[in-house]
Amino acid sequence: MSDHAPITVFDRALLRQRLRRCWSNRRRHDVLQHEAATLLHTRLTDVKRPFPHVLDLSGGNDKLSSMMTAPERMIVSADLLGCATGIAAAVDEECLPFAAQSFDLIVGNMTLHLVNDLPGALVQIRQILKSDGMLLAALLGGDSLVELRDCLMEAEMMLMGGVSPRVHPVIDLPMASGLMQRAGFVLPVVDSEFITLAYPDIFTMMRDLRGMGGANLHHERLRRPTPRKVFQLAEKLYRDRYVLPDGQLPLTFEIIFLHGWASA
Repeated sequence: MSDHAPITVFDRALLRQRLRRCWSNRRRHDVLQHEAATLLHTRLTDVKRPFPHVLDLSGGNDKLSSMMTAPERMIVSADLLGCATGIAAAVDEECLPFAAQSFDLIVGNMTLHLVNDLPGALVQIRQILKSDGMLLAALLGGDSLVELRDCLMEAEMMLMGGVSPRVHPVIDLPMASGLMQRAGFVLPVVDSEFITLAYPDIFTMMRDLRGMGGANLHHERLRRPTPRKVFQLAEKLYRDRYVLPDGQLPLTFEIIFLHGWASA
């Protein structure tokens, strides 16, 4: 665990509620996790190890687990709801209930950026890895959603006279590298890739983000609905600044990849 005082940035209870609400329709909104899973699997295939015991922290998304399936491999899929396929466990990434040195490989697909204490979570992950075990994870980076953040913040400032907390704290590459070293991983490698999705309008975009379970979870978020006029102005600004030749609105995600080993 981290030696810091408890940190509360994300409303994890709200995250659990939203995941439960959107669970049945999650496959309609999981294109980002699927893209990240493919990139994670590509990195994994470069490592010539059997990894017989695997923990998948992918929020119940089974894309990566299905790609890793092998006769000699046991995969435990852990998420907040315990609804994953295969060997499933209801687990909060902030408090991993596994014994030390339980897994040869731990993977995380787009979940760790929503924990309140990422340094503490990484320490826990390193502790439950076996000697010479590996962590491979993908999480949102600091250059994600730049177009949406830009337009929503300006629209809210123009119409409401201020900006409510909408932007989740996110890490960049130097921070990620420092966190891996601080958590005790050896030979840490941190890199990033960008994925851009396109939407017909900002309202479809927001529905997709909610369907991913990743709408505003800031603990200090505005507790009343945002007026529709804010989104309407944000879409106008979006089209003025970022519209694609086909009329679609781009939304950029930076995916940071963490790769490190527990000491032998």
